[in-house]
Amino acid sequence: MRTQKLPTRLQPMLATLIDAPFDDPAWVFETKWDGFRMVTEIKNGVVALYSRNGEVVSERYKPITQALRKIKHDCVLDGELVALDKQGVPHFQRLQNALRTKVKLQYCVFDLMFLDGTDLRSLSLLERKERLEKILPKDTLIQFSEHRFEHGKRFFVEAKKKKEEGIMAKRAQGSYLSGKRTREWLKIKTGARQEVVIVGFTKPRRSRKYFGSLVLAVREGKKWRYVGHVGTGFDATTLKDMHERLLPYIAAHKPFDEKVKYEDDTTWVRPKLVGEVKFTEWTAGGEMRHPSFIGLRDDKKAEEVVRE
Repeated sequence: MRTQKLPTRLQPMLATLIDAPFDDPAWVFETKWDGFRMVTEIKNGVVALYSRNGEVVSERYKPITQALRKIKHDCVLDGELVALDKQGVPHFQRLQNALRTKVKLQYCVFDLMFLDGTDLRSLSLLERKERLEKILPKDTLIQFSEHRFEHGKRFFVEAKKKKEEGIMAKRAQGSYLSGKRTREWLKIKTGARQEVVIVGFTKPRRSRKYFGSLVLAVREGKKWRYVGHVGTGFDATTLKDMHERLLPYIAAHKPFDEKVKYEDDTTWVRPKLVGEVKFTEWTAGGEMRHPSFIGLRDDKKAEEVVRE
């Protein structure tokens, strides 16, 4: 399995986090899909699925790859791989188990960068999505990401009721800016969530096995900054799996200067594994209050993880 940096032209456009939804006729609103970002390149009938960090994952998700072969065009798609519950709501935690259990996967496609050799990125979002909808096959594994016009506040309330991760706001006439984080695309979350890098784990207590909590950090400039411990969100299986993933990265020293709690009971690890947590709020000292672990993110590099 090869890993590489995605070619510049294939790098996905990134969104900026904002605090609250809004209404604006110049914007459209989409579901914020709770999964893995995935860019698809189809050329001469050959389908290549790329994770955001450049890993080719076509063989890992064969049913999605096979469904995309029904597209009779050379093209580059942007979308999100999700795992759905019985109500059709995507859950990142379900995606963690997709390769070892029977989980319903779906590729939710929301943009089209190239079509039959033509670069569409300078076209408006609405023009790109119009062309995208026409080429997608009728397959339950592939979903066109619908959008709403103008009324972001109402859409956000609906997302919250469905317990979805949030919504996306996109400028209707905006172009596609590969690899750039801009304010042309905005994300509004229904709850506080943060990507984190795991830099250590504490000894287990009482009847718990493997570890007590994970030590978390984010990138701040060229250094790592401590943002808290997380000890909830795990079951017996995920405790064991996480411990096995951590063991190869054990290190002699912590990656930051500040002193944190439970240091005498902490085993430090090199900052390689990326996870995601939900929490209630940031403290004045820059730590997450009441964090709960959601899952690992194999699609992100540790150095990219900053406080949102």
